[in-house]
Amino acid sequence: MEKNRSIRLGIVGLGAMGSEMLDVAWRHPEFEVVLAADPSTQAVERARAAHPQVPCIQRAEELLDHDGLDAVYIASPPATHAGFAVRAMKAGKAVFAEKPLAVDLAEGEEMVAVATATGAVNALNFVLSDRSAALAVGRALRDGEAGTVLGVDIRFDFPQWPREFQQDARWVAGRAQGGFLREVASHYLFLTDRLLGHISPVHTHVTYGVAGESAASGLLLAGEVPVRLSGQVAAAPETYEWTLHGSERSYRIDDWGDLWLGDRSGWTRVELDGPRGSEETRLTEFARAVRGEDSTLADFAAGLRVQQLVEHFHREIR
Repeated sequence: MEKNRSIRLGIVGLGAMGSEMLDVAWRHPEFEVVLAADPSTQAVERARAAHPQVPCIQRAEELLDHDGLDAVYIASPPATHAGFAVRAMKAGKAVFAEKPLAVDLAEGEEMVAVATATGAVNALNFVLSDRSAALAVGRALRDGEAGTVLGVDIRFDFPQWPREFQQDARWVAGRAQGGFLREVASHYLFLTDRLLGHISPVHTHVTYGVAGESAASGLLLAGEVPVRLSGQVAAAPETYEWTLHGSERSYRIDDWGDLWLGDRSGWTRVELDGPRGSEETRLTEFARAVRGEDSTLADFAAGLRVQQLVEHFHREIR
């Protein structure tokens, strides 16, 4: 598309993530928010109050078929991703979707197949795709600074699930669409896949409580590199930790983007230059993809690999 023309964007889903992206896209110089949609009357009213200039409707199908859109951002519950994304791609629109790609593996495969067949620009909003800490670890691995990669540890603790900002999204707690494996672990599995290559599950286990997943553990392999995952909803501080162990140097990313460098003397916090990475920077990356430029964003094919790993924990594949 023309380099200087704004990208005309529609947003499907006006919950926590959709509302945040609406705020960001409204301010973003590359985008014009043309239309937003959510089946909830309350969500539509909130969006209209915050952005009275943006038409808000309740039928997503009307938005997906709109001739005046170049791209669609999908922030609706995961079970709707495939239907909305496929319809948008077949209508000639670029698609930027929240993770997970889907919850049904056949639907995830269909999304990848349609993206390939139509040539539509497609991307998933994995937050670690452009985090400065993740990019720094990638550069260190390419430069051989870690030495031999010996293993990866992924660890989470949640004092409550869903988290406070997700309390209005009831599906986040449920086994059918939600849980911290889809909502959180997928980001870190994506990062590991990007940095180390294809991951295969060896053993996975999930314990379910009254509010969905209560604990999960897994051993996976990225080539010959063991990847160990553990997470639980427990009486502990909220923790997000990804650690890559190397023979020469090790790297830890915690709190979604703080980088620590490890050696035999201990861990040192690394001060990073440039933006940390945010919805705004990832929207900029999506604009680059729509304009035919290289982008750091994950595509649907990467999202499918992550989906296959996550659903292995749920025993939907073996």
